[in-house]
Amino acid sequence: MDNSVLTSEPTSRTREPALPALRAWVDMFGVMIRKEFVIKTRYPVELVAGFAQTFVMIAIFTLATLAFTSGDDASTAVPGLNIYSVVIYGFIPFIFLTETLWGIGFNIRREQMQGTLESVFLSPASQAANLISRVVIMLAWTGLLSILAVILMRFLTREIPYANLPLALFILGMTLSGTFGVGFAFAAVTLYIKQTAETLVNFFQFAFMIFCAPFIPFAILPAWVLVVSKFIPLAYGVDAFRSTLMNYPPGFPELAPLNVELVIVTLFGLLAPPLGLWLYYRAEAHARQTGSLGIY
Repeated sequence: MDNSVLTSEPTSRTREPALPALRAWVDMFGVMIRKEFVIKTRYPVELVAGFAQTFVMIAIFTLATLAFTSGDDASTAVPGLNIYSVVIYGFIPFIFLTETLWGIGFNIRREQMQGTLESVFLSPASQAANLISRVVIMLAWTGLLSILAVILMRFLTREIPYANLPLALFILGMTLSGTFGVGFAFAAVTLYIKQTAETLVNFFQFAFMIFCAPFIPFAILPAWVLVVSKFIPLAYGVDAFRSTLMNYPPGFPELAPLNVELVIVTLFGLLAPPLGLWLYYRAEAHARQTGSLGIY
């Protein structure tokens, strides 16, 4: 009996510190989420402008797609294609990528410009929690905008299908997870390139618009662009997501069979976040060692 007591005591002692540490991390994470929420709501004009900008962008991209496809080009390449579905379901990954690059990656640069980055980095707070807290607010806000955008487009055109919703949500979740990994990696790059970060964000946005074809079918892309697209995991996310919601019209998905695209998107969603965080930790360690955290 005495032996059992002696053997059980070390086990309880080793397990006890884990619970307070986890509770402290959760509390800290909650505080960081509240901080991001307060920052978001303290700029009401920017909040309203971002809300209106979403619907303006949808209108612009829809009209531009119709103009550049000359009315019948898209339907000729893909018979019976609903171009409105292509635009709205491609817009959702596009807006999430845009918000990820600006909300996660460029926000690090913004804090550096405001003079708060060094104090955040030198505190004992978890930097992973700091990055992920930005994702939570961005995911909630951008998700709401995406839902409202789909409702608006369906109200205006009455031609927007939404088939295979559970599978489509899985594909979107894996695509967003991979996108967040890209955001973490871009945050790492921001610590190195500093003032060039804004230019790089704009470059990535336009590259995504060209090679991932969020607003047009891949069938319309030039052959050399399509070759590049097939090396980008995000392109498979866009293709699989909208093809699934559109209930696989003829020729969809366009880049690869659905089972192949599911494997690519799932691997992208699982591997990109830890890789992005690893790169970010390396950049953070380099910034600490070189003393460049507060350098503008």
